[in-house]
Order: sequence, then structure tokens, then C-alpha cells
Amino acid sequence: MAEVQEAREASKNLGVLKSMYRFIRPYRMQVVGASIALVFTAAITLSLGQGLRFLVDNGFSSGTPALLNKALLIFMSLVALLSLGTFVRFYLVSWIGERVSADLRKAVFDHVVTLHPGFFETNLSGEIQSRITTDTTLLQTVIGSSVSIALRNALMFVGGLIWLFITNPKLTSLVFLSVPLVVVPIIVFGRRVRNLSRTTQDKIASVGSFVGEAVKNIKVLQAFNYQERDKALFARHVEVAFDISVRRINQRAWLSTTVIMLVLGAVASMLWVGGHDVLEGRISSGELTAFIFYAVMVAASVGAISEVYGDLQRAAGATERLLELLAAKSLIVPPEQPVSLPATVAGRVELDAVNFVYPSRPDYLAVNHLSLDIAAGSSLALVGSSGAGKSTLVDLLLRFYDVQSGSIRFDGIDIRDLSPDDLRAQIALVPQQPVLFTGTVADNIRYGNPDASEQQLIEAARAAYAHEFIERLPEGYNSFVGEGGVRLSGGQRQRIAIARAVLKDPKLLLLDEATSALDAESEYQVQQALQRLMTNRTTIVIAHRLATVVKVDKIAVLDHGQLVALGRHSELIESSPLYARWASLQFDNPGSELSASIEDPGLAHAAHQESQ
Repeated sequence: MAEVQEAREASKNLGVLKSMYRFIRPYRMQVVGASIALVFTAAITLSLGQGLRFLVDNGFSSGTPALLNKALLIFMSLVALLSLGTFVRFYLVSWIGERVSADLRKAVFDHVVTLHPGFFETNLSGEIQSRITTDTTLLQTVIGSSVSIALRNALMFVGGLIWLFITNPKLTSLVFLSVPLVVVPIIVFGRRVRNLSRTTQDKIASVGSFVGEAVKNIKVLQAFNYQERDKALFARHVEVAFDISVRRINQRAWLSTTVIMLVLGAVASMLWVGGHDVLEGRISSGELTAFIFYAVMVAASVGAISEVYGDLQRAAGATERLLELLAAKSLIVPPEQPVSLPATVAGRVELDAVNFVYPSRPDYLAVNHLSLDIAAGSSLALVGSSGAGKSTLVDLLLRFYDVQSGSIRFDGIDIRDLSPDDLRAQIALVPQQPVLFTGTVADNIRYGNPDASEQQLIEAARAAYAHEFIERLPEGYNSFVGEGGVRLSGGQRQRIAIARAVLKDPKLLLLDEATSALDAESEYQVQQALQRLMTNRTTIVIAHRLATVVKVDKIAVLDHGQLVALGRHSELIESSPLYARWASLQFDNPGSELSASIEDPGLAHAAHQESQ
């Protein structure tokens, strides 16, 4: 949380706010209209002082009803004009703030979704979400409110000072003595309140993050009987936020008390001096009323500007954080002149002496000088222990990362010379843990082809043996799946993921143990569907259970990023002691779990050592 709090600190570099001009520039007409309304309302507000002066001197003091009516009419006319100008200013300024905030959110999101996956290894998703939501909301408040308030109060301050000198130079000197006495405590207490408010927001964000994590993983939480522990941890977060809030309330209370005492004390002083001047006939009652009006206006303007300055500092900090996201460069970029795939894509995949390390683990070779040639339309299974490089190869084939040396070719073309979009258009992925998005069943299947017809959608679901259970859902294909597909079973989510791949109709199919979440009957049905889907398509299967890959064309045995054996199941039983060890654990010991043996690096390594 210390890092988050540091990231939320205000910035003193207000110049960074200039970068927001490119988002405001398209709405120049609205800015001009808001500026005119701003100047108009400031002028009318300043005129109210003279209206009060006229009302007191020519209305109340005249003893003539006609003059009083005239004075009140003038005063109410000024009020009506002020109300109209305020409506226009508030609407236009708020509209600009909302519009710029919306454009900024879209710009940041549009950029973030193009960044390479490695970027998200070192940047927390929650922090990115906070920047797109919280920081843009802060900017919306500043652009749609604070800037307008600052400009308006600057005009009121300058105009108020001018009218003070015009009305009574003697009393103006008293104002200059009292304003610092009023403003300095306001600034001091105001700064404390802002700092505590920022800390409170950070602690509340921590509370929200804790709640989100607990709710998202409620089954695990309850399965381990962790409720009481989490209650205690949550209570600690809440109490910390409460304690800081109490400190903020205390400072806010002192701020309010100090402002009331100082402002009203200063007004009382001016009334005492000015009152004696009225009694002695040096000034009129209306002049004194107007003077007090302008004095209070000047003091309030200074206080408002000091508050807005803090908002501008926080906005500058938010802008810096958003600009960091907008400036982030994706390591995976299309070539300036991408090579086009042939009109008829075959789907051949070649890996030539590939070496790769993850950016977050630069000292560990995830793939070590690996070469493979996968013929178009053939099937290859990747088996190996955790960390062997199976999933890494899938990431490299999708060009989520680029290799450090060697090359990966698709139909004879280095994938770095292809547009990533063109490459991925030929590939469909069915992950072991199916990913569903909030929406309907149809929405999730259409990820494979957004333009697919209703009939194509249903045919894809039939091919994945999903149509029957979808039809039994309350609203069929329009049924809401919940966050992450929580309203469906694991097997149902997996079959929707397979239907998505069917609908895409790819040339290269990547299966990450695609039937692992299914019961025996569903697995048999889906295996038949996958066999048909694999026909005339290059298929790469990540296998944790050897029983699912005994019929593939070739099996590649990986260990610590290296290819240690390649062949068919029957060949590897004879030629690879490591593979034979894994096979014996499954086929010779029906009660054992092969996935556990393969996924245990220590066991796999021991078997490998045994084979040497």
C-alpha cells in the first residue's frame, strides 16, 4: 500500500496539465462559450455590490416606496442575469469535463489493450484500473469544475480589489492586514485536510481491494474455513481507514471553526471602523455594505484559489500517471511493411533454434535452443513438467512475446514479419482454464467470429457438444453467464470455449488440455468433436495426461525448455526413459494421477536423472 500511496501523491509539476490540451482542443467552441459565460457571471457578481449599495442608499434610506421598488427591480435583474450566466457556465464546463474524461478513458484503454502481455507482469491490473477510473474522474472534476472555479475566483479577486479601492481606500488597507490573518490558517489546515483525505482514499481503496479479492475467491475462502481470519483482517483495514478519517474530521472541524472566527472577526472589525465612519458621515451606509461585500468576496476568492491549487496538484499527479500508460510502448509491434500470408494458408509451423527468456526472469531460459518442424495439417503434443516450456511455446506462437534468438516461421514466413493481427486470425486457442467474459453465451462464442450468423453459432455449439445444455438454460443462447462464467459448470465453460474455437475455423489450433474439466461422457463427446476440428488443421496440444495424446502424429518431450525426445507414443515408450516413466505412472498404476507426476518438477527431474 505504500507504493500505491506514493503513486497517489500530488505533483508540483503543474506544467504536465498542458498535455490535456490535445483532449480539450476538439471542443474549442464549448470552451469559448464557457469562457464568455465565466466572464459574464464574474462581472454580474461584482455588480451585485453596487446593486446592494444602490438598494441601501436609494431604497431603504430614501423612505420612498417607488425608489425602493426600483432598487429591488435592478437588484433582481442582476440576480436573474447571474442565474442565467451560471446555468450556461456550469453546463458547458461540466460537459467539457465529462467529455474529456470519456475521451481520455477511451484513449488509455485503447492503448492498454494493445500492449504486450509482458507489460502486465510488472504492472498490477488493479493499478491500471485505478488510473483509468479514479485518475480520469479526478481530471474530470478538475477540468469540469476546479479550473472554472479558479478562473472565476481570480477574476473576482482582481475585480474585488479594484472595487475596494474605488469604494474606500482607508478600509482597503484594513482588508490587506486582515486577509493574510484569515488565509494563512485556512491554507495550513486545508493542506492537512487534503493530505489526510488522500490517505483516507488510499485506505478505502485497500478496503475495496480486500473485499473484491475475498468475494472473487469466496469458494476457496470458505473451503479453508478462512472466514474468521479474513473478518479480522478486514476489520483491521476498516479501523485504520476509520482512524485516519477521524483525524481528517478533526482537522476539518478546526478548519471550519477557524474560518468562522477569523472571517466573522475580520467583518466585525470592518463594521466597527466603517460604522464609525457612517455615524460621522464620512461614508454612506450603502458604501459600507458594498465594501463589506467586496471584502468578503476577496477573502473567499483567495481561500477558494488555495483549495483549487491543491486540486490542480492532484490532477497533475493523475495526469502524469495516465501519460505513463499512454507512453508505454508495446514490445510487440507490426513491422512497417508486413509480409502478407499466402491466399491459401496451410498452417505449417517451424521453430528454429529458439531461445527465450521472460522479461521478469531474465536469468532463466524458458526455451533453450529448441527446434521443431510441424507439418501443415499434422498434430503435435507437448508434454513435460511444470516450467518445461509448454505454455511458453504457445505464447510465442501467438506472438505475445518475441524470441531472443532463433526464429518461428508460419508457412515459411518469420512471424515477426507478419502483422500480429494477421497471424492471430489464423490461430484459435482453447485454454485449460476457459476464460469467459461477462455477457451472454452467444457473446462468448462469438469471440471466435463476431460476424457469425445465428446458424453458424448454433452449428459451432453443436460441434462442441454444447448446444443441448445451452438450450436448457433459462434464456438459451441469450443466458447471462455471470462474471467469468460463474453461473456455468467447469465443463460447460470448457465446451463454450471449444465452440468459440470451432467458430473461428483456424488453420492452427492450440489446445491446452482442453478436456480436463469434463466428466467422462462429456470428455468422450468433446474428444470426438476435437478430432473432427483437428482434421486438416495443424494442432498443438499441451498434454498433462498422456491418455489424451496417444493418437497424435508426434509427441515432443520437453524438459527445462529443451526438446529431449520426439516421436509417436509407441516409439517414445521404447526410446525415451523419461516418457516411459511418465507412461508407466498412468498406464501401469490406474490409481495414480499422471498429471501430478508430470506437473511435479522434482519427480520429472528425478526420472530424467534415472534415464541418464
